[in-house]
This record gives sequence, C-alpha cells and structure tokens, in this order.
Amino acid sequence: MQMHKFMTGLYLAAGLAFLAAAAPMAHAQGCALCYTQAASAGARVIQALRSGILVLVVPPAFLSVGITVMAYRKRNQFVNPDDKDHHKDNDTDDSERGW
Repeated sequence: MQMHKFMTGLYLAAGLAFLAAAAPMAHAQGCALCYTQAASAGARVIQALRSGILVLVVPPAFLSVGITVMAYRKRNQFVNPDDKDHHKDNDTDDSERGW
C-alpha cells in the first residue's frame, strides 16, 4: 500500500512538472498575423474575440466534467457483489470463468 501511495505521488509530481514546463511553450504558440490583426483591431473586436474564445472553451469543459462525473457515478454498475473478493482468493484467468 505504501508503494502505491508513493507511485501516485510520483505520477502527480511528474504531471505537475510537465504542465509547468509546457505552459511557456503553449503561450508561445501565437500566430504573428493573428496577433497583429487583433492588436490593430478596436475594442469591440477584441471583446468579440474574447467572447468567442469563451464560447469555444466553456462547452467542451462542461462536457468533459459531465462525462467524468457520470463515469464516476456508474463505475460499479456492473460489479457482482458476490464476486468482489474473487481476485484475492482465485488466480484463474478470464478464459476459465466462462465469459
């Protein structure tokens, strides 16, 4: 159990390190022409671009969260309550179970 906690912490630390390292690279992906056009536009166009970005980002974020919540709630739907300790006592593979 101690090794599992260590590995989980290691994966979390590696993921955070990757995100920290990738942030400057992602920020540098701006197109020069798009940046020039947006910078020369008026305040209304800049506000429209910001609104458009929100419209393109928010719905997929909500869908991702919704699918994650739904998967979390349904995670044990197909678990047989009589079979929960089966893997601890029996070392048979799936082919011998008659599936």
